[in-house]
Amino acid sequence: MHPMAIIECIPNVSEGRRADVIEAIAAAIRAVPGVRLLDHSSDPSHNRSVFTMAGDAAAIKAAVLAMYERAVAAIDLRTHTGEHPRLGAVDVVPFVPIEGVTMDACVALARDVAQEVASRFSLPVYLYEEASANPARKNLEDIRRGEFEGLAAKMASAGWSPDFGPAAPHPSAGASVIGARLALIAYNINLNTDRLDVAKKIAAAIRHSSGGFRYVKAAGFALDDRGIVQVSMNLTNYEKTPMFRVFEAVKREAERYGVSILESEIVGLVPSAALNSAAEYYLQIAAFKAEQILENKLRATDS
Repeated sequence: MHPMAIIECIPNVSEGRRADVIEAIAAAIRAVPGVRLLDHSSDPSHNRSVFTMAGDAAAIKAAVLAMYERAVAAIDLRTHTGEHPRLGAVDVVPFVPIEGVTMDACVALARDVAQEVASRFSLPVYLYEEASANPARKNLEDIRRGEFEGLAAKMASAGWSPDFGPAAPHPSAGASVIGARLALIAYNINLNTDRLDVAKKIAAAIRHSSGGFRYVKAAGFALDDRGIVQVSMNLTNYEKTPMFRVFEAVKREAERYGVSILESEIVGLVPSAALNSAAEYYLQIAAFKAEQILENKLRATDS
């Protein structure tokens, strides 16, 4: 029996407050045969939802197009506010190879979906990460800088015509960023303070772009509804920069300002290996092996 090709797709949509819109998007994904909607989570402060789905290339493509159909019709960025940077109603769509599929296949899928989205919805699309051949347009932050509000001026400037679609923003849906990448962990640490300057200083200390960990992207946000602040992160290689190392660094940095960690949270799904390494670190387990985990051993003997 041939193993099924499994691609994960984790679209980020600029709506985290209207439950009916979020549920309609989730229902559109669920209705596509061959796709499993593994998770979806919404954050009202960020005004953003993250959907996690898996399937083969054809099914994933159909589900992503169904999601765009709902999101572009329902979301108007001219009236959208939220903590998280965004330039599109469907802001970013990454394809991740999980099993029986190469990164090259995910790049081909990203280009195919980008072309279809651009023509069907008259939406400018930028390719990013592995799908982008342009070194200046691989990093999501670079493409998104200026956000929806600065998009028209950015698109008119040299070097920022989109990879697919019209040369100006969609009036209400902006633009989209579509690409292929390795698995990442969306990991947030909430601090026991309302001091946004502290969260921003910690984010600057740990993120790669300002001299921190190689595989960490980080920003500081206020969670006004809770009266606290958050260091919001993407960990792009949990093996080379593990979660426990990031947690400890944030804890130490926070102590400099007399601030403690309230809690941390994982948005969406996390590979078990990332949590295993945290358990090994904090419990100081000597010579720990993954096959000591009961479920791992059972899976190994089943196959």
